[in-house]
Amino acid sequence: MERSFIAKNPSVLIFLAILALFTITVTVLSEGFGIGFISTSFIKTLGKTLCLCLIAVAMDLIWGFTGILSLGHFAFFGLGGYMIGMWLMYERTRLIVVDSLSSADIPPTDAEIVDAIGNQIFGVVGSSEFPMVWAFADSLVLQLALVVLVPGLLALVFGWLAFRSRVTGVYLSILTQAMTLALALYLFQNDSGLRGNNGLSGLQNLPGVTASQDVVSLWFLWASAFALGAGYLLAAWIVSGKFGSVIRGIRDNEARVRFLGYSVETYKLVIFTLTACIAAIAGALYYPQAGIINPAEIAPIASIYLAVWVAIGGRGRLYGAVIGAAFVSLLSTWFTGGQAPDIPLGFYTIKWVDWWLVLLGLSFVAVTLFAPKGMGGLVDLWTERKSPSRHGADLGPDDGALREQEASE
Repeated sequence: MERSFIAKNPSVLIFLAILALFTITVTVLSEGFGIGFISTSFIKTLGKTLCLCLIAVAMDLIWGFTGILSLGHFAFFGLGGYMIGMWLMYERTRLIVVDSLSSADIPPTDAEIVDAIGNQIFGVVGSSEFPMVWAFADSLVLQLALVVLVPGLLALVFGWLAFRSRVTGVYLSILTQAMTLALALYLFQNDSGLRGNNGLSGLQNLPGVTASQDVVSLWFLWASAFALGAGYLLAAWIVSGKFGSVIRGIRDNEARVRFLGYSVETYKLVIFTLTACIAAIAGALYYPQAGIINPAEIAPIASIYLAVWVAIGGRGRLYGAVIGAAFVSLLSTWFTGGQAPDIPLGFYTIKWVDWWLVLLGLSFVAVTLFAPKGMGGLVDLWTERKSPSRHGADLGPDDGALREQEASE
């Protein structure tokens, strides 16, 4: 009898149990729950960290398992944030406008309300008219759909053009970085329709919700934890089956996989588009907790940081990507938030706010040279996960599979 997916992958169940325990513990200790041991601001930090862990899982799928070093996945992350941010900003502004005009002797028309909303949102860039990109901003359902559709369509078109041309390696990485830079530069323009450098703000205020930020922060923490759990489960299911074997084969020897008759470009396109959608969902949950999004969030350096997180955590290991993203993100918050004490050396004082990026870069180089398995390798040692001693056993599930001695020759 064939074993279930969870039975074949007990680490998935362990991860989900740890995630659930973490979420429950943080909830009980939060201000929203009543104990107040963990502040609301730190609850938001933890919620945002879970979102970064989710995009790290997506990055590990595309880089660690498929071998495509994408330096553009934070563009999809940002687009997801922009899509949900448009509805949040529109609806919040609409409620304010309607409330302010309700005391007028003559009730305002729908057109007057729309004009007032446009003036409130776009007055900062010298406009009052809604651009076409805001056509569905008044509908939560449609904007939620666009969270996935817009980044997914961009990834589909970009991936189709790149993969059909068989662009690989560093050239593909440069192309993804160029895409990110082009998108960021476009969004910086005031006529982009997304308020240029000002971005979208006030996203932490949910329209029509009277609950305090203590409670709202918990809602987003739960949603982020659920999304991370679902994303991890999906990624583990993908890499454990035939699809996962093919993409690993593409990573190790693309020419051989193509020679065996597989459509390499199709597999690449599917995984590239899927991970873009996962990144967009993570962004849609991240920016309402951050409260603001602007084009600087989509800068190419953000995607480079993402690659560093996965490398430090251990690429090719889903739990490694989560560990790396959580560790580096929380450590970054500690160092750049001024919580790390300065170190006086007499002739010079080390201020971690200034030196954090240097430390992060050195850590990346050290892990690449001396610990290619990353922090995930420590988990392997702790759980004593070693390669099975086959002693001539079949290397595959099928009759006639290569044996250990044959495979090593």
